[in-house]
Amino acid sequence: MTRYSVRTPGALVIGAGPAGLMAARELARAGLRVTVAEAKPSVGRKFLMAGKSGLNLTKAEPFTDFLKAYGQRAEVLRPMLEAFGPDAVQDWAREQGQEVFTGSTGRVFPKAMKASPLLRTFLNELNGLGVTIQTRWRWIGGLDGAVFDTPKGAQTIKADVTVLACGGASWARLGSDGAWTGHVPENTVESFRPANMGFDVNWSGHMAKHFGQAVKDVELQAGAARSRGEFIISSNGLEGGGIYEVSAALRDGAPLTIDLLPHMDVDRIAERMRATKRGESLPNRLRKALRLDPVKRALVMEFGRHTSDLPRLIKHLIIPLTGPRPMDEAISTAGGLRFEALDEGLMMRDRPGVFAAGEMLDWEAPTGGYLLTACFTTGLWAGRSAVRYALAQDTPPPG
Repeated sequence: MTRYSVRTPGALVIGAGPAGLMAARELARAGLRVTVAEAKPSVGRKFLMAGKSGLNLTKAEPFTDFLKAYGQRAEVLRPMLEAFGPDAVQDWAREQGQEVFTGSTGRVFPKAMKASPLLRTFLNELNGLGVTIQTRWRWIGGLDGAVFDTPKGAQTIKADVTVLACGGASWARLGSDGAWTGHVPENTVESFRPANMGFDVNWSGHMAKHFGQAVKDVELQAGAARSRGEFIISSNGLEGGGIYEVSAALRDGAPLTIDLLPHMDVDRIAERMRATKRGESLPNRLRKALRLDPVKRALVMEFGRHTSDLPRLIKHLIIPLTGPRPMDEAISTAGGLRFEALDEGLMMRDRPGVFAAGEMLDWEAPTGGYLLTACFTTGLWAGRSAVRYALAQDTPPPG
């Protein structure tokens, strides 16, 4: 009678951000021996940075609306988000001992309003599952046998399955430097572009006193993209949530138009302007007739003081942009590993046993909880797919 030894498959995860850690969790829960390799001295650095603004985990809204945020990649991501979407992200956070709350705009945050407690309990869970995390291990090449530059010299790991979760190409100091593109076939990668970034504006000197101020309760439009909310005047130009929501269209060349009074139509604005004294200065007329705050008045004076149709300008203020901020300043990136190079389980078609997840995949979405949710769900999906592949390969022949 032929005897077969039982061998536990080994799994390698490269990258210890949200996607990589979620993949490691799925692999370890299935009983695989898991090693996570992280180039930086500690894990989840970009995740912790996101927590400095409250850690927007996901967004509570109808699934069809949530899915639309992913644009051209919505249908590719649909099955993954159906398996682990906004509700599941909230449940997972609660399982980690972190209660969440939903803000007025539907954005979901942990009550702690930071990332460190959630990351700490997540790492404790992975430790309990036997996951080994190696920091200061930089991947320098190899897919069938991954080679790492480590404090103890070059190390090679040949795993049964590998999940790549190397991040995009923004915030390089936190680990997402895009260097992984040199370790995969060139034809599988779409060039990176900045996403959720600010834009440069050539301000005149009188705008300096408004740097750092928020422009609130406005509507922004760029092509077919619209955003209702606020943005920030910076010394370089414009940034903030309202800008990020339309940044993809702006990056691709659409002009930026701002409605400074979205609750008032042109006729009502004209009527109020006519009621002011003609001899008064324009800033005073804007303040008295329309109650525009100082920063909105400054924008009108900057780009429309010589217009002959002020009411229309207030509803359609065009701000000339000179270009996006550098990619390394962007919150996220578009581009990355093409979905066409992957199968439905996120396995590379020409590298069996190698899967990919997170921001290194070619998708983009606005801020508002969509980014983290997609990182979690693609990590989980790739992890589960890798489990199925590893166990299928490890099954001994019948008899």
